[in-house]
Formats: sequence, C-alpha cells, structure tokens
Amino acid sequence: MADKFDPYRESLVVEEKTIWSDIGMELNDQQRTNLTRKLHADPAACGNLEYIRVHTGFCRQITVTLEDLGRLNSTS
Repeated sequence: MADKFDPYRESLVVEEKTIWSDIGMELNDQQRTNLTRKLHADPAACGNLEYIRVHTGFCRQITVTLEDLGRLNSTS
C-alpha cells in the first residue's frame, strides 16, 4: 500500500529502492539510472511511494508508474 510523503520519515531514509516491474523495459541502463535519480530527488511527486522500516531508519521504495514516466518526460 502506498504511503503519503512524510518529511519525518524522509529525514530518516538510509536506503533507496526503485521497482520498475514491466514499466520501462525498453529503457537502457543509463536512462533508468537517470530516471531513478529524478524520482528519488522528488519523492513527494511519485505515484507509489512506500517507507519500509529497516534497522537504521527507513528505505524509500518507489514503484515506477506510467504517470511518473509521463511527468518526468514532460519536464526533461
């Protein structure tokens, strides 16, 4: 289940994870790396954001959606 952006948990993020599933299969590694960097730079705008508790803080997990790709492509 997706979480809302949480400034408190954001301050405790120690890991980042991006799940692409079937979205972005046509992208090369460099494109995925660039888009991943952009997604994690603005997590509040992501459509599917989760905070997963880890021993030292939180892992920010973003599952990429078509809306995210459309938003990033329109701003590039």
